Amino acid sequence: MATVVCIKWGTAFGPAYVNRLYSGVRRNLRSPVRFLCMTEHSEGLHPDVEVLELPREPFAEEMEAALAVADRKGAMRKVSLFRPGLIEDLEGPVLGFDLDVVVTGPLDDLVDVAPGCVAMRADWVEARRGRATGHGSVFRYDPALHPWLYEELAADPASRVAWARGSEQRYTSTLAQERGAFAYLPEDRVVSFKHDCLRWPPMSYLREPHLPAGASVVCFHGRPKMEEAVAGWTGMGGLRRARPCGWLKDHWIDRTRADLGEGWG
Repeated sequence: MATVVCIKWGTAFGPAYVNRLYSGVRRNLRSPVRFLCMTEHSEGLHPDVEVLELPREPFAEEMEAALAVADRKGAMRKVSLFRPGLIEDLEGPVLGFDLDVVVTGPLDDLVDVAPGCVAMRADWVEARRGRATGHGSVFRYDPALHPWLYEELAADPASRVAWARGSEQRYTSTLAQERGAFAYLPEDRVVSFKHDCLRWPPMSYLREPHLPAGASVVCFHGRPKMEEAVAGWTGMGGLRRARPCGWLKDHWIDRTRADLGEGWG
């Protein structure tokens, strides 16, 4: 049984994002899947998605005040996923996803990568600056082995938020590195639509974005988001352009509808 988790709070992402992620995960794992979503709004989620109630953490006010100073409102809410005992009857690691990702290939080895470690993909921008920060769109951890991901923030939220400059992914990856329990996910398996798929002019005007060979997860951090890329998108005053992306519509929408039924995709 592979355990997979995501978090949905607020209204930025509707239930279709969770359902499409669930379908992509279960279509690309050989083992049975236990898929959980932490949310305060469970309406519209597929019945096979196990709902975790979004908690109001006892340290929430202090954390939110620190995040307001860093201008990163809500940025570290995902740390609630790391709380020990959160998932009942859990054995082994958890594979986590943000909702702005699309699964395009096999995930089995990402579940099993680097046993005992917190695993994340190297952040594209931070790596160019020579920083070892992991990117938080895809993350593998084990609550039984890594309770300190939650406990360190809960014990001193103000200083930990300041230490991480309001960034959950910087907090998670840097703390795991300090503990000697960090590994990178393979760069060719977790890719960025913005950095790895978008073409530069003039090819961006002639051909749709490309899907790198071997990519299992495409991350849509920043712009464009998935629905923009499906329809076609222009940004940066016309410098970046994406023609309507057929392979994205296929993986994200069409295969979900074929898998779960028309009403869930």
